[in-house]
Amino acid sequence: MNIELIRSNRRTLCIEVSADCRVIVRAPMHMPEKEINRFIGEKADWIDAHLRKMEKRRKEKENANIQGDEKKPLNEQDIKLLITRAKRTIPSKVRKYAQQIGVTYGRITIRMQKSRWGSCSGQGNLNFNCLLMNAPDEIIDYVVVHELCHRKEMNHSPRFWALVEEVIPDYKEKRKWLKDHGSELILK
Repeated sequence: MNIELIRSNRRTLCIEVSADCRVIVRAPMHMPEKEINRFIGEKADWIDAHLRKMEKRRKEKENANIQGDEKKPLNEQDIKLLITRAKRTIPSKVRKYAQQIGVTYGRITIRMQKSRWGSCSGQGNLNFNCLLMNAPDEIIDYVVVHELCHRKEMNHSPRFWALVEEVIPDYKEKRKWLKDHGSELILK
């Protein structure tokens, strides 16, 4: 297994298995390699399971392509349309849920992102991936609520998930849907 290490100004370690079956480890700039290797070892079962899942998906896509059911990646025009739709859709959802949760927020930015569905900065600015427009409406709601809950808890602690659950009781299903189908949202 080939593992790609990317160091940046992040604070935590994370592992990602891409749609093309690459294993990417993202680590803080000065974290010792020994600590990174220990983390990879602890996550070996998770990595294997996700590699199997991605490989299965890749084979299913190949079979679908053979049967003429080929989906193509979005082009620049498709992405512009998604951004326009997202700018019309997401701000009203943010207003609705911010009021329900009892939080404020700053700027809302919509753009095409490769690895995130949304994010919330320390200043309360919200970013959303335009690809969410290809997801069911309840998935968009989940991502909006997820980011707004970061206005109260800037982490993924049990308290954070309890806040999300207050608004989206079945958030675990929504989260799973994104993990299982997120890579399909780039296709038309």
